[in-house]
Amino acid sequence: MFELRTTEDIIRIAAAGGGFTLRATLRPTNDLIRIAAAASSKGARITFTGLKLRPTNDIIQIASAGKGSVVFEEEIDV
Repeated sequence: MFELRTTEDIIRIAAAGGGFTLRATLRPTNDLIRIAAAASSKGARITFTGLKLRPTNDIIQIASAGKGSVVFEEEIDV
């Protein structure tokens, strides 16, 4: 559902305190960092999925921006 929204809309939702799960496979790391930072400003809980191929340094940057507001989960392959 949130995958169809623009990054700017997702940032606005996170900055308003809304928590959600986002399949983040196709989003650039910089966008995910911005979303995570917006979530941390209000303590919103954001779950990113689909990042298993992302470099560890990217994951660390996203987590750092989220300051505890970000959770990473992997999708289960069926």
